[in-house]
Amino acid sequence: MRLLLVFTLLLGTLAAQAQEVKTQNFNEWRIVTVVESIIPMGLGRSRMIENMTDVNTEDFRTSRVNGKQSSQRTISRKELKVDKFDEAKLLNFFSAAGINFQNIASNDAMIAARIMELESEGYTLAYVTSAVESYSGKQDENGIFISRMYFKKSVPAK
Repeated sequence: MRLLLVFTLLLGTLAAQAQEVKTQNFNEWRIVTVVESIIPMGLGRSRMIENMTDVNTEDFRTSRVNGKQSSQRTISRKELKVDKFDEAKLLNFFSAAGINFQNIASNDAMIAARIMELESEGYTLAYVTSAVESYSGKQDENGIFISRMYFKKSVPAK
């Protein structure tokens, strides 16, 4: 009888420990890049871009041993380009009359909608970075405002 009791307790303890073993998780990342043109009169192109291709970075990395010699020339830039990505059209910041606040609000609505879609898929917004290349005089008609939003989701290891 005692042996049966000890065996049952031991089995119960092992079962409890087995349930505590957790699956190892890692973060899956999604990056959404927003490029908003600041070129007047609708001449620029504004987009929200998302990569849809898995890439193996090992295929595009090299190592330097003495700090000077590199075999990066053996990697073609053409090979780096991905073919599958999502692209959503956005409006330019400027119209013929100047800053167009309706365009800015419309872009905000599109960006917020995409954030909510990703959150509904289990992603959380982890980081945002932004930069601008702006108009710097009559000879410079180029300019963009770019933001990158980094989303992560914890998923079980494969």
